[in-house]
Amino acid sequence: MIRLAERVEHIEPFWVMECAKTADQIARSPACDPAQGGEVMLYLNIGEPDFGAPAAVHEAAKLCLDQRKTQYTHAAGLPALRKAVASWYEQRDGVTVDPHRIVITAGASAALQLLCTALIDNGDEVLMPDPSYPCNRHFVTASGGQARLLPCGPEQRFHLDAASVDAAWSPRTRAVMLASPSNPTGTSIAPDALRELVQTVRARGGLTIVDEIYLGLSFGDTPARSAAGLGDDVICVGSFSKYFGMTGWRLGWLLLPDELVAPVEKLAQNLYICASTIAQHAALACFEPTTLALCDERAAELRRRRDVVVPALRELGLEVPVLPDGAFYVWFDVSRYNTSSWDFCHDMMRRAHVALTPGRDFGRADTSRYARLSFACSMATLEAAMARLGRELRR
Repeated sequence: MIRLAERVEHIEPFWVMECAKTADQIARSPACDPAQGGEVMLYLNIGEPDFGAPAAVHEAAKLCLDQRKTQYTHAAGLPALRKAVASWYEQRDGVTVDPHRIVITAGASAALQLLCTALIDNGDEVLMPDPSYPCNRHFVTASGGQARLLPCGPEQRFHLDAASVDAAWSPRTRAVMLASPSNPTGTSIAPDALRELVQTVRARGGLTIVDEIYLGLSFGDTPARSAAGLGDDVICVGSFSKYFGMTGWRLGWLLLPDELVAPVEKLAQNLYICASTIAQHAALACFEPTTLALCDERAAELRRRRDVVVPALRELGLEVPVLPDGAFYVWFDVSRYNTSSWDFCHDMMRRAHVALTPGRDFGRADTSRYARLSFACSMATLEAAMARLGRELRR
């Protein structure tokens, strides 16, 4: 018998991926084989934009290979890329950022792992919203800490507020971690609410960590702004995966307080040396004006998809309590049809051949009644999926 580390026992399976396995199994069955009169599985379960990386990014990667620029980079990332990210904060958010405070990472996941390793001791507590992305709390657990989930309902836009954080704060609390826009809800925390929350955490002597990987995909009437403008002590997590469509390139970044740069860099040196050199050189093309214009067009297309999907769900009695204003997710209530979104989603996979994500992954407070839909796929796929759901739910 191999003895596993105790921390492994405290980390749940990633149920999103377990459901994806079930969807793939059904997709290989005769019911989903067009040659046998079946209909193909429609995947609305995974958060991956269908656009892929822009052509300029691919060309930059090819050039990098042709020029054999494949050696290790500095552990904190290419200086040119750190400067480009810092300039983007100034261009988009009006916030002046020293490039030294940017650390390029092997995806946002590596960024959060580095943060938790640097900041969390055994028994430390991190406050997070319930619902929230499951892997974020598992990074805390893997570092020996405890993610304490605070229930956040639709009246809070499924986000933490200063009052609940202040009431929940304990001597063991080290930080607050949130995401805006959020996975799974697609909702953003209001600017005033975020400012008040940061002030509350600061007064308590804690740190605020804001996962902003979907920030470029914001659909509100007022452009969404980074939390970077709320003070140099706010830690921001960014990614090239969502807005820039570089999911498999595994590239992200951290905007850190100056005193955290050296410790995080030291950890990066030891844990993975540096992020992919090819991905870093390719990502420089993300900040070209034509690429940014293309990414904004894609964000507008995602908004159009949202505006098709949300009314269709509501017409079917699948209530969307808060209109998503970012990312590419809808968090909807299935309780009209089933008290368990796990059962509902598996039922729809078998009957409608539409893959959705049950709320099981995302928390413990009332998440069983919710499911997540990703509208990161094509409009044609979304329209077909809505028709199939309607066919089965109206029977």
